[in-house]
Amino acid sequence: MHHILFEYEISPPTWVYLSSLLTIGIYFKFRRFWSVRNLDLFGLIAFSPGLLLVGRGMEPLGYTWLFTVGGFFLIRLLLDPIMVRRPLLEPNLSAGGLTFAGVALLVFLSASVLTGRATESDLEGALWAQRSAARQVVPPDETDIRKHGPGYPPFYRFSDLANNVSSPTDNEDPQQVHRRKLGWTAARTTAILGHLAVVIGMVLIGYRHFDNVHTGAAAAALYLLLPYTSQIPGQVDHVIPAALLVWAVEAYRRPVIAGILLGLATGLIYYPLFLLPLWCGFYWRRGLIRFAIGFVLALLALVALLAFTSADFGSFLAQLQQMCGLIGLSTEGAAGFWQFHEPAFRIPVVAAFIALCGSLALWPAQKDLGTLLSCSAAVMLGTQFWNVHYGGVYMAWYLPLLVLTIFRPNLEDRLALSALTEGWNPWRRAAAGG
Repeated sequence: MHHILFEYEISPPTWVYLSSLLTIGIYFKFRRFWSVRNLDLFGLIAFSPGLLLVGRGMEPLGYTWLFTVGGFFLIRLLLDPIMVRRPLLEPNLSAGGLTFAGVALLVFLSASVLTGRATESDLEGALWAQRSAARQVVPPDETDIRKHGPGYPPFYRFSDLANNVSSPTDNEDPQQVHRRKLGWTAARTTAILGHLAVVIGMVLIGYRHFDNVHTGAAAAALYLLLPYTSQIPGQVDHVIPAALLVWAVEAYRRPVIAGILLGLATGLIYYPLFLLPLWCGFYWRRGLIRFAIGFVLALLALVALLAFTSADFGSFLAQLQQMCGLIGLSTEGAAGFWQFHEPAFRIPVVAAFIALCGSLALWPAQKDLGTLLSCSAAVMLGTQFWNVHYGGVYMAWYLPLLVLTIFRPNLEDRLALSALTEGWNPWRRAAAGG
């Protein structure tokens, strides 16, 4: 960042202090001290010490801290559907001020992504891009599986490109250096576009579904203000799934598009698969078939891309297994919380999580947009508790949905039965409209 702004340097702890004070100053309701909104704000701020501890190498304490705060928000999100009294609590800053603050934060975030210090690494990402063009992609090895876990191997390797730029050696091919720098630029640009997509999606949800653009702008500005967003700004595998999930919620009135977006998120990182019971329950009375078609089409497109870039059938099969979560779910080579705790305790956590996801297909019986939003955030937050690959730090997967849940109004009337048309038939759509 100092290459763009002279003498600009803010350490993560300093940004935690500044962002916490700004969060309280902009969003805290001083006249309603005991409001749920204020409790939520303190909870969001409470994530910061855990991130700092993990970043400073104090991982056992850091992950325990993140899991403790995450447990509080998991309960909070599951109780959200019964909170029917939701008074409009606007931020202490006008819509114009929030817009200016959000744009400024986005500019600083983009500059931080583009000028961030890259780590020394091998040429894994750049070599993968070259092999993909030549249909020579090899199966994922054990190191790759332990690093990322289940998900789409090409997506993870593209994400690695963001860290794959280093000083060239004397005997290194200039063309190889050039390709590596192009890959790094592409990955970092993708991360910036991902953050932009998250912000625009949150603003549109406020404008189109909350009927209050001020609320959408406030939620987007808070997302950019949180320390997590500034500490992990260039991680493509964090932000792109977040953008897909935000836009799936935004497109809930179009089941095919929502299904495609959720299918892409599932294919890329696997874990949104557990959102299916909730979303199928939401579309059960209307739109389920359209949603399922979009979901399956997205997965088939990703599988076809794997087949096109794989060197042989063995490579294709290995990558397909990782995409479907058939490999990479064991605790061997665990990183993060489960690296320091007995893996046997993970079994009841997984069982409880699966039971929770299954119950969301039936409860609550009448699901509105608010239920879809809060329970989607709860499911993606719940995956962090049993994810053995740095589970706890993938906060972007649920953070935008969590922030939108905090700001949302009462959405009891936003049901699939009333918000969706009966189908693709133009005569039915005309009859429904008039």
